[in-house]
Amino acid sequence: MMSVKPAGARPAKSLETRERLDIAARAVAAIPGGYLVTSLVVGLLARGLPMAPSEAATTATLASFAIYAVIILLAFSARRTLTVWAWMTSAVMVLGAVLWLSIHLGGRL
Repeated sequence: MMSVKPAGARPAKSLETRERLDIAARAVAAIPGGYLVTSLVVGLLARGLPMAPSEAATTATLASFAIYAVIILLAFSARRTLTVWAWMTSAVMVLGAVLWLSIHLGGRL
């Protein structure tokens, strides 16, 4: 007996490949992208926390573990991969610009 496929049905292999690419894109956004966003946040925290520079750097570094974990969780919990990439790109651009301004305008550290 032959099975009949619906008119718009896609092969299972194509869907499986698409899911694998989606996971790979999220992993690339989460791991190196999350590291980049975390490093920018840590740089801003270290420059902006109102305490001694060594204490600010230590506090920012300790906070980085939680920040990185949250970024990875958000990357895999978003509905669409494009949303993850748009958020990561926007965060890197904004945080990078603020850190650059802080450095060039003589921010504290």
